[in-house]
Amino acid sequence: AFIIGDTPMRLAGTATEISNWANNSSSALDNGEDGLVSSSDYLGVFYPSGKTTDNSGSSIVVPPSHMITRVLANNDNLAYPWFAPAGTRRGTVDNATAVGYIDVDTGEFETISVTEGVRDSMHTVKVNPITFFSGAGIVNFGNLTRTSASSALNRINVSRLAVYLRTQLDAIAKPFIFEP
Repeated sequence: AFIIGDTPMRLAGTATEISNWANNSSSALDNGEDGLVSSSDYLGVFYPSGKTTDNSGSSIVVPPSHMITRVLANNDNLAYPWFAPAGTRRGTVDNATAVGYIDVDTGEFETISVTEGVRDSMHTVKVNPITFFSGAGIVNFGNLTRTSASSALNRINVSRLAVYLRTQLDAIAKPFIFEP
């Protein structure tokens, strides 16, 4: 399986805050508000949270996984799992109206646009940015996994291809088990 990881909803949109959290600078023992400890070829972590409406029309804040699950489904509908679910063709977020974080002091949702400098720092710590682009809307602009090794599996589309191939090979090989 491929796992979609969330960043904390109260994580401020600065390069320092995101890097400190992703690098686990506070020496957290488990994933959470204080830091990220997990790494895997099959884990993609996304930032920031989104703002949308619930069934009654009230504004709510949703984690990045809410947006990215739909992006992956749309990607697979338009193309295949081995295509990158990012950019303006296959990475469009259509189930949120804004991206941002919940301000620790006020408790209010702060809308942000992840700048190029912040996106660059997020790339180095393997956190995928979701941002607003004029003329395109809200877009997933990252395709990295949290792999600890340097390999082709550091890309979401390659990891998802590996999962797809394992599933297909398993189904194809089953009739030949115990056969000469």
